[in-house]
Amino acid sequence: MPAPHEPVVELPAARSVVLPDRGDGELTISYHEAQPADPAAADRPAVVFSHGFPELAYSWRYQLAAVADAGFRAIAPDQRGYGASSAPEAIEAYNLGALCGDLDALCEQLGVERAIFVGHDWGGAVVWGMPTLQPQRVAGVVGVCTPMMAFPGTEFLRMLVDGEVERQYMLWFQEPGVAEAAMEPHIDLLFRKLMVGGIPPREALTRMSSGGKIDMNPFRDLVGLETLGEPIVSDAELDHYIETFRRTGLRGGVNWYRNLDRNAERFPEVGKSDPGVPCLMLAAEWDPALPPALSEGMDQRIADLERHVIAGAGHWVQQEAPVEVNRLLVDWLVRRFS
Repeated sequence: MPAPHEPVVELPAARSVVLPDRGDGELTISYHEAQPADPAAADRPAVVFSHGFPELAYSWRYQLAAVADAGFRAIAPDQRGYGASSAPEAIEAYNLGALCGDLDALCEQLGVERAIFVGHDWGGAVVWGMPTLQPQRVAGVVGVCTPMMAFPGTEFLRMLVDGEVERQYMLWFQEPGVAEAAMEPHIDLLFRKLMVGGIPPREALTRMSSGGKIDMNPFRDLVGLETLGEPIVSDAELDHYIETFRRTGLRGGVNWYRNLDRNAERFPEVGKSDPGVPCLMLAAEWDPALPPALSEGMDQRIADLERHVIAGAGHWVQQEAPVEVNRLLVDWLVRRFS
């Protein structure tokens, strides 16, 4: 686990590309790219990383160099709504079809014929959608914490919390402006309290419970939120997130969640069939949001699946345990694609 005092890992300088209008206007995507030294890499698929919430391409800073050193072109964009990329106004502009279309269009602009798509958190939902929505572009899929599954609708989420919307963050995110108003004045606390390592699930559940109910919304009261784990990022790394999200706000990222029902209705086939390409699943033992149990049984739906559980790590596993994530990812890439 990287200690808070370790030097910041820098990404290659950001570049940007304009994606053609696909019905919601032109989109500028900022991305970081690490090129391999091995000339043979030109014959291999690229590796494209898809981040989650509230994250950035920066969240993959430990992975880009490792993947490039292994002989693969590595690309990590700030996705629509994040960082230096465009943030369309319309909520529906953040539906799964648009997000997968962005990755396809980015590959087209960068001359990437086929890629292995690696996704964490919300980015995991995007990359698992790629074989269904953009199959011509997909050579492989890697889920980091996020298993392949169908989209949960808000009705199902309401059932989990007996209709108490404030106890479930994805439900609480649905009303435009509510989450932004509560979180944006406390961007520093958002990252200081959430960018921490995992703790054993039993302890986490105990500390998240009140009056016999589990509060599944760490975002609602950032001032009163208890910090559950130890910091996994340095002050300089924290500052990068804080400064970026103070500038951009959270609207774009939260709008991804406001398409849950739209995604379930428009893309019911996503998450239900074999992607038909080599797949890797990296779960984190102490992830309270996406526990390893969710990815058990994926081998019954995916013929070519390799699955690992990273011990003692929480939700931000690629930043908390980068050595182990890189070891498993690079080993699989080299065995399957070089």
